[in-house]
Amino acid sequence: MSKQTTCAFTGHRDITEEIDINFFTQVMQGFIDDGYDAFLNGMARGFDLLAAKVILQLKKTNPSLKLIACIPCPEQDRYYNASEKLEYASILEQCDERVYVSQNFYKGCMQKRDRYLVDNCSLLVAYRRKNSGGAYYTVNYALSKNVKVCVI
Repeated sequence: MSKQTTCAFTGHRDITEEIDINFFTQVMQGFIDDGYDAFLNGMARGFDLLAAKVILQLKKTNPSLKLIACIPCPEQDRYYNASEKLEYASILEQCDERVYVSQNFYKGCMQKRDRYLVDNCSLLVAYRRKNSGGAYYTVNYALSKNVKVCVI
């Protein structure tokens, strides 16, 4: 996996406005056409899991793509509801690789995961609608590291 051809995702857990899946898929196909072939995903509810599903769909026609789960800690899904846990487990099972950023939950493990995503990619695709929270932090961190950011 080359950092130059690796894309990461960040976004809010609550999707406050409809995301056009067809448009998002076309955007991602454009990045794949540009040579991106590895996709780092933080596996959080909301945008992360939506992005993972789009990459899994694109893998059906391009099996060389890699979806890598970047998990902040093993118990990430402990507060997910039953349907979210099922979706999380299904996506995790289909990932090509799992990276556990921390072995235990602690107050800063989500931010450590976010920095890992940015530090290992050259493109960050973001769903950011407010100036607070993890997506806001991650976009600003990416900009400070001169990582390209695409806000959808």
